[in-house]
Amino acid sequence: MTDYFKHESAIVDDGAQIGADSRVWHFVHVCGGAQIGKGVSLGQNVFVGNKVTIGDHCKIQNNVSVYDNVHLEEGVFCGPSMVFTNVYNPRSLIERKDQYLDTLVKKGATLGANCTVVCGVTIGEFAFVGAGAVINKDVPAYALMVGVPAKQIGWMSEYGEQLDLPLEGNEEVVCSHTGEHYQLTGKLLSKKS
Repeated sequence: MTDYFKHESAIVDDGAQIGADSRVWHFVHVCGGAQIGKGVSLGQNVFVGNKVTIGDHCKIQNNVSVYDNVHLEEGVFCGPSMVFTNVYNPRSLIERKDQYLDTLVKKGATLGANCTVVCGVTIGEFAFVGAGAVINKDVPAYALMVGVPAKQIGWMSEYGEQLDLPLEGNEEVVCSHTGEHYQLTGKLLSKKS
C-alpha cells in the first residue's frame, strides 16, 4: 500500500521515496534513488532520475525529464515539455557521468512550457521563466526571464503577476492581488515581511 496515487502504466523503481498525496500519472518512470515530496504531480511521460530531489507541492507537467543532479525546492512548476540538462558538453562517444553539474530551482519558481535549463545554474525563489526561453546562467529571485538566451525583462510577484518596477533601482511596490510589499534594492528584489 502507498499513500500516493500511481497509474497502472507508471513505473516506480524500488527505493524511490514519494510523499503522501502525490500523483504519478500515465507512463511515468521514477528511478529508485529519487526523493519526491508530498502533494507532487508528475504528469504523463515524466522521467525522474536517481539523483533527484523534488520538494513538496511541485507540479511537473507532461513530457518533462528531471535528470540526475536536478533539485527542485517546494512549489516549483515545470511546464509541458520543458528541458533540464545535466552535462554541459555531451558527446555520445565520451562518458561524462562524472561531470554532471548541479541545477537548483528554488521555492515557487515557474519554468514555462518548452523552456530549456542548461545545467549548473540556480534559479531563484519565485522566478518566472517564459515559454521557450533558454536559461544558461543564474536567475535572481522574482526575475522574469524570456528569450534565447534568456534575459531579464521584469519582476514577478509570488502571486505570479508582473510588478511595475524597473530592472534596477531603489523602489517599493505593492502587489495589487495580495497587498504584499516588495523592495527593489539595486538589482535584487525581496518581499518585505
